[in-house]
Amino acid sequence: TDSASLAALAERVAADHGRLDLVVTFAGVLGIGPLGETDPDRIQQVLDVNVMGTVRTVHALFDLLRSSGGRVVLISSETGPQHAMPMNGAYAMSKHAVEAYGDALRRELMFLGMDVVLVQPGPFRTGMTASILRRFQESTRPGSPFAAMAAVMGEMAAGEDDKAADPRVLAQAVWTAGTTARPRHRYAVKWDVGRRLLDHLPVPLVDRALTLALG
Repeated sequence: TDSASLAALAERVAADHGRLDLVVTFAGVLGIGPLGETDPDRIQQVLDVNVMGTVRTVHALFDLLRSSGGRVVLISSETGPQHAMPMNGAYAMSKHAVEAYGDALRRELMFLGMDVVLVQPGPFRTGMTASILRRFQESTRPGSPFAAMAAVMGEMAAGEDDKAADPRVLAQAVWTAGTTARPRHRYAVKWDVGRRLLDHLPVPLVDRALTLALG
């Protein structure tokens, strides 16, 4: 979120290496909680890191990338192309925005002979996922009408951490996206099967299922 720091990074890369062949925008934060109760400043923070952090990074390093014909790899999420779920609105908003940014950027930079690739990870075992139960528990106000929903979804999310994939799988996918001669536009990496299936069902049916499961 610090433009001055990114400008200093660009200067250091230019001074130390003289060129830049690849940028991977991997920084991201969660945004758990009911949208009606979540402080808008918190939602803005999520967007500032996940979306504008991506934008600032590419902007600060663009001249170096252009001079070398480099590549941009943007880390999105399986949440990016999927319908947003309750308690995950801020994060979903941010990843939908990263998807739109990636498409627009790709369709601009392709005229310069530069590749832009989106990587869409499913659940992986990281510090972010390990803290998810606590984050759900802390996401509602005292007496909140969403407290029961947060408890159920927190337990479900914590259970998913046990079946999350090894981060080395994602690292290999990012390496491939960054180095292969002809990269795909998107790499979906170890998506959660249940969420993928839900996203292909009619929206009213999914809404009804959520009412039964979380009501």
